[in-house]
Amino acid sequence: MEKEKEFYERLESKGVSRRDFMKYCTFLTGTMGLSSSFIPKVAEVFASPGQRPPVIWLHFGECTGCSEALLRSMYPWIDELVMDILSIEYHETIMAASGHQAEENLHKAVEKYKGRFICVVEGSIPTKYNGAYGKIGGKTFLEIAQDVCPKAAAVICMGSCAAFGGIPAAAPNPGGYKGVSDALGIKTLNLPGCPNNPVNLIGTVVNYLLMGKLPAVDELNRPLFAYGHTIHDKCPRRSHFENEEFVLEFGSEEAKLGYCLYKMGCKGPETYNNCPTVKYQGGLSWPIQAGHPCIGCSEPDFWDKMTPFYEES
Repeated sequence: MEKEKEFYERLESKGVSRRDFMKYCTFLTGTMGLSSSFIPKVAEVFASPGQRPPVIWLHFGECTGCSEALLRSMYPWIDELVMDILSIEYHETIMAASGHQAEENLHKAVEKYKGRFICVVEGSIPTKYNGAYGKIGGKTFLEIAQDVCPKAAAVICMGSCAAFGGIPAAAPNPGGYKGVSDALGIKTLNLPGCPNNPVNLIGTVVNYLLMGKLPAVDELNRPLFAYGHTIHDKCPRRSHFENEEFVLEFGSEEAKLGYCLYKMGCKGPETYNNCPTVKYQGGLSWPIQAGHPCIGCSEPDFWDKMTPFYEES
């Protein structure tokens, strides 16, 4: 009870009422596909955290955009996520240690929590020339991944680079960049997006803490709660049309006038993600709402298969 009281006091100091927080928990519960009866339990995960699961966050071939997105998460904010909910043992972007001390922290954490830690991977892995296109502490990305990932209880790929190779794997791909699963031959839980929405990682973590397991996934190992529908399925612009079947391609004066972005190359009908419902920047907006067509960034090989981005598929 004391921890819960302190939690709500911290929320209040940041200008967030208990009512606003419960609205967020309702939204997150719905996003995860759980019934309303889970709302108090989801709130309890944040307000009264129990044992914090250890997390080792690895960076490979990426731009750190997914970490930057996570740093801007809300309810929990990044400080609460790091200090109260998760025990992040290694994360190059936010850790105080550097150099040999940072590498020592990594190796100690892997051994201490072997078989129990969650390994979050951000970025793809170069595989050509024995992985020579990327190194940390004298070891290649490939060597680090081969050492750390198999020792984890679960491997979560944060962003399209880690999940499917992303932009580094785009043709001609001289470094042989691959997603973690392809590079190592292991099963991973994939949270693609460029960047991935932090709500989907939070939902995955909450599912793990509530159920003791990772969420159900599709054939590409993406959580169904986040990637169970296409962008087009949930896009608010589609409700503007009377006939929903191929009207974007074969009819509708509104489409000709440009209300729908399909004619501008929107890849929404081919892209599975929950962007229309969770949005970005604390639920403020998302690309299509801002007038930009979806580029299909959560699909495998999107940089090659979805281009040219501004032409109809």
